Amino acid sequence: MLFRTYQSYCDRLRQDMAFLTSNGRLSEQLVDKIILQLNRVYPQILTNKEAEKFRNPKASLHSRLSNLIDYLQKKGDRPCQEFYRALQINAEQLYNSLPSRKILSPTFFLACFSVAAGLAIFMYCCNPELKSLGKAKKVLGFSPIIIRRHISNICMLYMEDSARRQ
Repeated sequence: MLFRTYQSYCDRLRQDMAFLTSNGRLSEQLVDKIILQLNRVYPQILTNKEAEKFRNPKASLHSRLSNLIDYLQKKGDRPCQEFYRALQINAEQLYNSLPSRKILSPTFFLACFSVAAGLAIFMYCCNPELKSLGKAKKVLGFSPIIIRRHISNICMLYMEDSARRQ
């Protein structure tokens, strides 16, 4: 998946559900921490009775987590957002490796688009058949030197961000 526009937290949770519920991703302690955080910080999202139901040690971890995710999706976007916040607080490395987070950033898209536009302008200006550009051709000829520094900074920031996520 490349560049994405707005995606609701419910959609993201639907996309991440298989990843989160796969064996070994989330421990019982981590799921309990998330449930307790949702219950204590946002009791309107998860009441005491509901928290007890999702923390029931008699049920398998997979079914408890699946039921919790289904429940949050039915409650709306805000509860799903708070689930992600709790996951980020309690397991940041897992949060950063979610499939919904493995999407190229708008900065990367903008840098690629800028490079493509710069190349198009360069090719247009270097066309010997066009004699009407005159002084504009000289200005545009030096613009890659000026812009190069900014594009390289954007690319470096993207690469550093990508390296931190891995």
